[in-house]
Order: sequence, then structure tokens, then C-alpha cells
Amino acid sequence: MRLSRLWLQDFRCYEAADVEFDEGCTVVTGANGQGKTSLLEAVAWVATGRSFRGVPDAALVAAGHDEAIVRAEVVDGERTMLVEAALRSVGRNRVLLNKQPVSRRRDYADHLRVTVFSPDDLAVVKGGPARRRDYLDELLEASGTKYVSVRTDFERVLRQRNALLRGGVRDAEARTTLDVLDDRLVTSGGELVRGRLRLVEELTPGIAEAYESLAGETPGMSMRYEAEWCEGVLEPTRLDDVDGLLRGALEALRRRETDRGITLVGPHRDDWRLVLNGLDARSHASQGEQRTLALALRLAGHRLIASIVGSDPVLLLDDVFSELDPARSAALVAHLPAAQTLLTTAGVVPPGIEAERHLTVHAGQVVSGPQAEQ
Repeated sequence: MRLSRLWLQDFRCYEAADVEFDEGCTVVTGANGQGKTSLLEAVAWVATGRSFRGVPDAALVAAGHDEAIVRAEVVDGERTMLVEAALRSVGRNRVLLNKQPVSRRRDYADHLRVTVFSPDDLAVVKGGPARRRDYLDELLEASGTKYVSVRTDFERVLRQRNALLRGGVRDAEARTTLDVLDDRLVTSGGELVRGRLRLVEELTPGIAEAYESLAGETPGMSMRYEAEWCEGVLEPTRLDDVDGLLRGALEALRRRETDRGITLVGPHRDDWRLVLNGLDARSHASQGEQRTLALALRLAGHRLIASIVGSDPVLLLDDVFSELDPARSAALVAHLPAAQTLLTTAGVVPPGIEAERHLTVHAGQVVSGPQAEQ
């Protein structure tokens, strides 16, 4: 499965673009702020239906326009698929798969998979729990379209429940509605937590292996899934207990939730603790260790998804080498999977990268050839 062509209209800084990609590595060069990251952002949106920068779709529409158009041609064996999306600054997006409208992201989520490496990956290690939850949930969605629906359902019920709690639970009708939402939160939230727990169990040895390959050493490494609603660490061996623990916590904290007007129970408050040599990597690891761990997370996630779906996701390397020292840069190049790769850089292409195609971006315009030849 690979991306063969991408068309953009009024997407970020791109008034219009038509870009072809080779099966191997395409290197995209250009100065900062010219549109390199936006190009990868469009590719990732086709695969995930979200910006990997974490911004709303309205921010992807060029200023002064009502919508942005993203079209992508994806080749999977003998099949060619065309994905077309109109991203609206206001209102619902419109997505077509082979000219047929699709209303749910799960209906086109398995046509293209990507793994994104970027300098922002450091925030998965150094940032708050939300970044680590997103990392796990994005991997779950890449592993199977089931989790696209699970995550969407949970986010919907969480919004509805919070809206009800903010408005006040003052009568029998509101309490009945809250009971219904509790059932839905247990169903979708429980499924999401079980998926995360299985994923953590499968990922942990892969992360340790990837870290060793990048750093040349094996630290004491462990991962803990922490959930306040079960009073501590939730082990993968407790999959069958998740629904009961969620329901019990909802019952125990209902009064506090109604007083505060917010949902206090559920996977939206959990954390995945990364531990190196017995210490929390977020606060105690060195900068070098944190960068290596961030790279290991992406490599391990990519390898796991490839093993589950039977093919490598497309690699999107967004200026990732600019933040690495020569040793880590060389180690990452040596251990990159043999997958279709789109690599952006504002500087020199790292040694060991063999590009089949060079593109240069300047002010939202894409031309063939490396920057140095202009």
C-alpha cells in the first residue's frame, strides 16, 4: 500500500498543488515556513482524518476560503483508490472514496496507514498524559477500523455527559439520561481501555528493542497504565475487570461529578507512564534519553502495526533529523523500515538516505529537483 499522487487546493499555504511520489524515498527540501510540513499533514489527514499537529480541520483551510480540497491516489497491489475530501471552515466535511460518499471515518480508515516522525514526538515523553493517550489511540486506530468507531463513540458520549453535568442533574429525567450515558461510557470506555492495555503489553518489548538498537544499550524499562478510577496501576491481566471497575467508580463519584459539572471517570483521564531505570522518563531521563525513547516509540509502533496488518505504513519524517545528534541520526537511518518514505528537511539530507525523488517547496509551490539545484 502506497501513496502515488496528491492534489491540494486551498490547503494551508497551498493554492494548488499536484505531487507524484515514488515507491521508495521522496525527499522534500525547502526553507522553514514554506509548506513542507503542510504537505505531510495533508497525507496524514488522508490516512487518519485528523491533523497530526492536533489542530481542528478549520485551521487547514487557507485564509479567506470556505473549504480546502485534498485528493489522494493510493495504490494497494492491483487496486487504485481515490480519496477526495472537502474540509470545511464551517460545517461538516465531505469525503468520497472512489467517487462514493462516506460519512464515517472507519469506512475509509484502512486504505492508507502512516507513521509520523516529527520533533514534536518528544512531547509524548516529556508532555502530559494526553499526548501519550493520543499515541496509544492513534496506534489502535491504525491497527483496525474497529477502534476508529470505539474512540469516536467514547468522545461523543463524553461530550454529551459533560454537557449534561454542566447543565445540572436536577430532576428524574436528567438522572435517567445520566444513567443511559453511564452505560454508554462503560461500553465504549471499557473497550478503549482494554484495547490500550493489550497494546501496551504488545508494545513494551518492541520499545525496549528499538531503544537498544538506537542507543546501543538496554536500560531498565517498564510501562505502567495508570487509572485513577481503579485506584492505581491497571495491569493487562485485569481485562475482564475493566467494565466493573468503571461502573463502580461512576457510582462512587456521581455526587462529586454533579457538583463539579464534569466527568471524572474514564480513559480520558488515564496515563501511560514510561519508566527508564526505575525513574519516570518524563521528569528524570536526560534529554538524549528522552529523544531516543521518542524515536523508539515511533519505531516500535510502526513495526507492530506492520505485523498486524501485513504491510508497512508509509513513513512521514517531518524534519526529524534536525533535532538529532549525528550518532542518533545515523542510528535512526540504519533502523528505518524499508517502506515508502516522505522525508522533509530544511538542511542537508542525512547520510544513508537514498532518495528516488527530490522535491523542493517554496511559498506553497512544489517543483521537482533538490533545493541545491535551483
